Amino acid sequence: MTEGMIQVDSLGKRYRLGESYRADRTLPDTVAGGCRSLWRRIRGRACDATERGDDAFWALRNVSFDVMRGESIGIVGRNGAGKSTLLKILSQITPPTEGAVRLRGRVASLLEVGTGFHPELTGRENIFLNGAVLGLTRKEIRQRFDEIVDFSGVERFLDTPVKRYSSGMTVRLAFAVAAHLEPDILIVDEVLAVGDTAFQAKCLGKMKQVSSTAGRTVLFVSHNMTAVRQLCERCLLLRDGQIVSAGPSEQVVREYLAAATPADTSGEVVWTDPAAAPGGEEARLMAVRLRDDLHQVSSHLEQDQPIHLELDYLARQPIRGCRIVLQVLTDEGVVVFSSVMDPANDDALEPGRYVSGATIPPSLLNCGRYVVAVAMLIPGMKTLVEGREHLRFTVVQGRRGNPHGRGNWPGVVAPALNWQTRSSDVPDQSPPMAA
Repeated sequence: MTEGMIQVDSLGKRYRLGESYRADRTLPDTVAGGCRSLWRRIRGRACDATERGDDAFWALRNVSFDVMRGESIGIVGRNGAGKSTLLKILSQITPPTEGAVRLRGRVASLLEVGTGFHPELTGRENIFLNGAVLGLTRKEIRQRFDEIVDFSGVERFLDTPVKRYSSGMTVRLAFAVAAHLEPDILIVDEVLAVGDTAFQAKCLGKMKQVSSTAGRTVLFVSHNMTAVRQLCERCLLLRDGQIVSAGPSEQVVREYLAAATPADTSGEVVWTDPAAAPGGEEARLMAVRLRDDLHQVSSHLEQDQPIHLELDYLARQPIRGCRIVLQVLTDEGVVVFSSVMDPANDDALEPGRYVSGATIPPSLLNCGRYVVAVAMLIPGMKTLVEGREHLRFTVVQGRRGNPHGRGNWPGVVAPALNWQTRSSDVPDQSPPMAA
């Protein structure tokens, strides 16, 4: 019988917002509030949000699932769905308000950049510190030490305090430690998005190995649906703190993507308030637009016409080495292509509002539904705007009709290749192909 490593039963987490957490709340206010709460409990009456004068926000409610030994399970959902709260409870960082969690074996978590690292200690010292937290002896850590360092690729900076590491270096070392110290349960949040593409692929390979070969359990939260499909056979979809779908990854990912992107009615998504726009203190993404060959904003683009993409963004302070990464994905989350733009040519991007554009050539994408994802980052250092699926669009038949003549052929691209035909009786006069 397969052994259950994680059992979650009717899990709930409630946060109190409002009066209870005012910055100007005095000590007498706090003591009085505590006395009122105690008196209500003595009388057997629950202290509800209305009586407290604040709001009760349930980040999780009635969440139940089991994870078996050797299983890799993906957890997907939009920002605010409760994914990070769930992982913090499973990692025993925060307690649940209701319900129960049963974990079997050692748990290693990678939830945020630098989690579990002491910034004043060196990389070498932090490896031993993390191993000790997991209950390993110094001898056991030394046996895995070289493998951890080799995987992380930070050997040159091993005796440098972690506070001087870039976010990418910190994630490299943190994942290497978490994966190689042989926990029974490995919990990984979206933090891997900080690393470069090659390292992300390396991490996915390692998680597959520890799951399938070593029989360890992996919980993986990501907005990269391709990575979720590759690693996880089963998925949970969270929405508003509850599990709304559970099953095979292909099925759940398809359901998530269908609801995660804006409806394809306008051809643009605009954030009028910079404080609510994707990004942070350094940069904000203000709008993403698609235009047809007449430069009209549209979400239905013709297959044999160019597709013009516009990105409107705000630099709030000088940024050096900024890159904009554009991805076009199928409706199922398969990456069709990626394009990287350097808007500043390695010079500092000065504060101000910018519009960058690119054109997808005609007769490249096949007819079908696609998603645009945009990110802004400084490679190897930090992510300024996290890559998210921002806009959905549909490619339809062009004015000249279907170039294939009879329905769409399989595939996500349908390039108009330059075909040439000659008689086989005539010798080929074209120059020989280079070896």
